[in-house]
Amino acid sequence: MLTYREPGKDGYFLLLLSPKDDVAERELVNKDVVFVLDTSGSMADEGKMEKARSALLFGIKSLREGDRFNIINFAGEEHLFEKKVVAASAANKKSGEDFVKNLRPNGGTNINDALRAALRQFDGSDRPKMLVFMTDGLPTVGETDINRINQNAKEIKVEGLRLFPFGVGYDVNTSLLDKLASENGGIADYVEPKEDLEVKVSNFFTKVSSPVLSNLELDFGGVNTDLMYPRKLTDIFKGSQLALIGRYTNAADVENVTLRLTGKSGKENRTFNYPKLDFPMRADKNDFLPRLWATRRVGWLMEQIRTNGENKELRDEVVDLGTRFGIVTPYTSYLATDGSFRPADVVGNTFRVESDEEKRAVRDQSGRGAVQRSVQQSTLQSNVMAAPKSSLRTEKDDRNSEQVYIENTTQNQFVANKNFLNQSGNWIDAEYKKEKNLPEVNLKFASEEYFALVKKEPEIAEYLAIGEQVTIVWKGTVYNVNK
Repeated sequence: MLTYREPGKDGYFLLLLSPKDDVAERELVNKDVVFVLDTSGSMADEGKMEKARSALLFGIKSLREGDRFNIINFAGEEHLFEKKVVAASAANKKSGEDFVKNLRPNGGTNINDALRAALRQFDGSDRPKMLVFMTDGLPTVGETDINRINQNAKEIKVEGLRLFPFGVGYDVNTSLLDKLASENGGIADYVEPKEDLEVKVSNFFTKVSSPVLSNLELDFGGVNTDLMYPRKLTDIFKGSQLALIGRYTNAADVENVTLRLTGKSGKENRTFNYPKLDFPMRADKNDFLPRLWATRRVGWLMEQIRTNGENKELRDEVVDLGTRFGIVTPYTSYLATDGSFRPADVVGNTFRVESDEEKRAVRDQSGRGAVQRSVQQSTLQSNVMAAPKSSLRTEKDDRNSEQVYIENTTQNQFVANKNFLNQSGNWIDAEYKKEKNLPEVNLKFASEEYFALVKKEPEIAEYLAIGEQVTIVWKGTVYNVNK
């Protein structure tokens, strides 16, 4: 576990949970999986049906002995491989593969009935339950109101369900798929036209094929934690890692804490203790943690805005976090035509949205912008990177929906855990707000007072090194350095 805390501020922690490398076959948990595939007429376009078929066949092949499964395809109405989930025996898997090979695209898109039929497949057992739902379209047959579809799904309660929607192309309702995922312990993912559906879904099946621990709960032993992400702990799979990041707010050092993780391995309850952990009032190392936490927080806030509607409080917090930590959001950045991320026009010391397209993408439920925004919010929520990716898309005017951070440019510099914006040659700490009326100290660059400050506060040196004109908030005081 890693921690970071500045004097007078909340602390941050990062906890990494992963199963041991040599998990035995007998320790893996048997699961129930229901595969649902949209076979409406539009799946015939651009080879989507063949790619989806290959991905689904891979999913069936990846089932382990002891698992159970069923397959549902739908267009105007749904068709079941079997009436209920069946054992993943060699014979049943072969029959399932034959069922998938014979599927042909035709008709409309009845998401509501297919979803309800899939949810009814699960029983009250302790087995992990996964629903993989692949569609390339909007609901056009049966119930088409997305609020009603979501409500109808809620009425069929499945304890411990993990619902993983895959939207194929841009003609999908991201609001519906995102909400179904977030309310059912899963993650929505999208396959854009230039991406390979078979590869993306196959990678997903590989990741979730071997659950080790489900229904996780974590006891922090008296530590006051706040705003942890992911908000709901996911299952732990063989070969994977769960990264939990949050804040802690204790008013004094908390030492020798034992964290207790509980979960289910099949019908067996299991407990794991992690002793001798400290949550100190001051922790100077790991100054990347606030930025990591902020990306998770922004991703969650964007999900709330996109699924429940925009309000001033959510929007203002996204703008504040995006500005302070140099995070790509619809409100704080745009992609320049040369392929690099740069801050949008600065108003005061915050960004503003540059284009109407960006504004619409926040509200739109379907289309290219909506899909890319959903991909971006999921990327933010699962981010484990402390710095920008080294490579960006180079296609002109193509927004990089998976980019997390604004890259450093002549207008924007992120140093340690602070973001600086260049205003007329003066680097302004994004944390600076004039209305806070903090005490201010004016210093001349390279003066005796300047070097005295560096000697007294050596940690401030890396920030001052950004230039000869810097405004920085440091321990409750604003330092204005000028030439």
